[in-house]
Amino acid sequence: MRTHNRTHTRRAVLGAGLAAAGGGLLAACSDGAGGSASPSAEPAAFVAPDGAEVAAAEAKRGSGPVRSVRLTATRTQLDLGGRTVDTWAYGDRLPGKEVRVTAGDTLALTLANHLPEPTSMHWHGLALRNDMDGVPGVTQRPVQAGASFDYRFAVTHPGTYWFHPHSGVQQDRGLYAPLIVEDPKEPLQYDKEWVVVLDDWVDGVDGSTPDAVLAELSKGMGGMDHDMGGMDHGGGGGGMHHMSMTAARAEKSPSRMLMGATSPLLGGDAGDVAYPYYLVNGRAAADPETFAAKPGDRIRIRFVNAGGDTAFRVALGDHKMTVTHTDGFPVEHAETDALLLGMGERYDVLVEAKDGVFPLTALAEGKKEAALALLRTGGGSAPGASARPRELDGKLLTADRLTADKAVRLRDRSPDRTVTLRLTGSMAKYDWAINGEKYAPSRRLPVAAGERVRLSFVNATTMWHPMHLHGHTFGLAGGGARKDTAIVLPGKRLDVDFDADNPGLWMLHCHNVYHSESGMMTLLGYRK
Repeated sequence: MRTHNRTHTRRAVLGAGLAAAGGGLLAACSDGAGGSASPSAEPAAFVAPDGAEVAAAEAKRGSGPVRSVRLTATRTQLDLGGRTVDTWAYGDRLPGKEVRVTAGDTLALTLANHLPEPTSMHWHGLALRNDMDGVPGVTQRPVQAGASFDYRFAVTHPGTYWFHPHSGVQQDRGLYAPLIVEDPKEPLQYDKEWVVVLDDWVDGVDGSTPDAVLAELSKGMGGMDHDMGGMDHGGGGGGMHHMSMTAARAEKSPSRMLMGATSPLLGGDAGDVAYPYYLVNGRAAADPETFAAKPGDRIRIRFVNAGGDTAFRVALGDHKMTVTHTDGFPVEHAETDALLLGMGERYDVLVEAKDGVFPLTALAEGKKEAALALLRTGGGSAPGASARPRELDGKLLTADRLTADKAVRLRDRSPDRTVTLRLTGSMAKYDWAINGEKYAPSRRLPVAAGERVRLSFVNATTMWHPMHLHGHTFGLAGGGARKDTAIVLPGKRLDVDFDADNPGLWMLHCHNVYHSESGMMTLLGYRK
């Protein structure tokens, strides 16, 4: 009961703080169906993150058995497999220790911040109460250095999820971990489970940090030193990038700007950042993790792309994969040789293990490097870091080719509101934005509870963007897969629908951490 009471105390403090800052954090936008919203002086027009509507929605979810967890965000040294780096992580491991709960549980997680700057924790993919969503400056105050914060919420839907900070570019350090929500009525049958977290790594290598990478990218390809003074640095993260001292040392680290990386799968330009390492479960390809099983075992693999700027094309040598879920929601089973995962996306697959040693290769799409893990069910020598199974060039499934399982398919309904989100900006100026406007916490795109909302992403840029919506899942067109993160290719339009059934203020942003922190973020706000 002590934790429970303390959590409510924090919420009361949060509420008072947000109310006091009503002209800023709770500034409202003008109403209207679609298009970009403009600021107005009506701070009471939107549901507050700790408002009565949010509490009522949480009460409907119920309160199951409490799963208590404590995590510490701290500076540490990590061995990536032959290379030791100074970084920030949850404890002393990469990824952070997996959190596993059962749908219906209440998760009570205390985050202790031992970092030198404020932080936060966002629960990627969960439809949870708004004041626990972990966006500082919007749904909570930043967790200051030396302080802690109690996250407590009902977990209602099974699936593969993960968590990471929403503070500056901290996610591109070691601050991430998987969150697995088990189904008490699990319909799949399998003998073993393997959680595979993919990442691109730069932090601590030859003096590089994500802050220094962002500082370099922000100058643009033209070499112009764009003024960063107009950005809202926001005390650690709800707004634009929180500049730490490491950014000032950008000149002392090698250039990480990537030019010439192309991929037809991604519609052209593959990414901005030249990472020195690509990882599976925190291990570089030269010293990969080995997953042991027996021939004939049916293995469930849960893939998570925790990268900052890299899409991964994944295949398991000499095996077919049967896709069962994406972003936590079941799909009609589909067999494939390979998968493409944008940042923030997750896929669950089933494989029937053959006899031998097999490379699980995650190709950094368009970047000519790869991450590696091994599946071993018998004797034989292990494939090397250069292993490129033929399945990488075989049948490839993308999310638009999947059909949602009928149990989770959105019912047919015309949208009550269409919100058009023009993705704008360029690598030349590094001026990424939505509807031509860089992120501002006071700007909200209005929706109303009970509406079917259509998000119309129009990519007016020459780069791909994995667009992520907090607190909801949307359906792809025509009964397509339920997702919370979807790739929007350059020059293309993607329409997705969701039901507005979780009140609050919700982030919508590109999950390329450097694009979002440069301005490609906005907020959806539920009107009272």
